Amino acid sequence: MVVETRDQAEVRTQLRRLREAGVDASMIQIDTLCGRQTLPTTYRVSRFVTASM
Repeated sequence: MVVETRDQAEVRTQLRRLREAGVDASMIQIDTLCGRQTLPTTYRVSRFVTASM
């Protein structure tokens, strides 16, 4: 996981940084964890990595 935040601007910033670093867009996953009254919506940006052996 790269970042988990409630701030959409932070998500956009992290995505821009990943693109600038040359990360392939197909290797990025963005999840929106839907909130309720007691738990606000959270955004999670993850980067897939290949297993190194």
